[in-house]
Amino acid sequence: MKHHFRVYGVEPQKKNTLWAWILSWIRSLNLTGGLILVNILIFILIFLLEIIFGQPIITSRLALQANNFFNNGYIWTLLTSMFMHASFFHLFVNMFSLFFLGKFLEMILGKKRFFWFYLLAGIFAGLFFVVLSYFFGGSLIGAKIFGAPGVYAVGASGAIFALAGVLALLTPRNRVYLIAGPLIALIAGAVIMAFIQNQALLNTLDFIIMIYIFISIFSMFSANPRTRAISIPIAMPFWFLPIAAIVPLVLIGFFVELPIGNMAHLGGFIAGALYGVYLRLRYKRKTRIISEYFSR
Repeated sequence: MKHHFRVYGVEPQKKNTLWAWILSWIRSLNLTGGLILVNILIFILIFLLEIIFGQPIITSRLALQANNFFNNGYIWTLLTSMFMHASFFHLFVNMFSLFFLGKFLEMILGKKRFFWFYLLAGIFAGLFFVVLSYFFGGSLIGAKIFGAPGVYAVGASGAIFALAGVLALLTPRNRVYLIAGPLIALIAGAVIMAFIQNQALLNTLDFIIMIYIFISIFSMFSANPRTRAISIPIAMPFWFLPIAAIVPLVLIGFFVELPIGNMAHLGGFIAGALYGVYLRLRYKRKTRIISEYFSR
């Protein structure tokens, strides 16, 4: 006969509590949160690889460049460049945008549809960029508009603009805010830096701009209208948001060199807008309900 004994006052031994908590937290993330986590982890990994092998080697193998894509067959960079970021600040701005746009669109599309759209739209944005850069970016004016064929492009912003493109079609009258402060700061900084040669002064200016952008982004969460005004928020319907975020930068790019991949943004927006049109035609009743609900 088997006897069972219960020893009171003795807790069962817990193993791998921290690891179990980490796994539980990862499982609890929505897809948008998972994408943000992947981008952060890849940013750290690439940072370590650059220390070991050197930044030029890693960039040339993983970042998107028209010459490498067409002449050397670096097709995989359409995907790898989506998860690379040039700096922590670049990563922060993109993940901040992905958090709000992605979470909203994921609720509308569902995880599976959202995942494939995000990847394919980001790849399309990269392809749009390299085609225009390679075939039309060789001249001085072409380089200003489309980007020179030797310029590297990294970041999730092409896919993020695709999210904005879909929402511009599905919720066109939904009121959103364009945080104009950071854009103005970047443009003003680029103009000033074009006339300054002192590297120490350039570094100081770059640091000041970065601090202001961080402050302006977080000021949007304040309940105080004066504090929110630091970011210079401009209210607009969703359909106008991608246009306001692309067209002015393209025009300014004629006069000032900006570290922004406008053509990748435009490509992402086109992919998103086309998908939005498909959804409106394929699911007329559902998309009409969504549009009306978010226009109240």
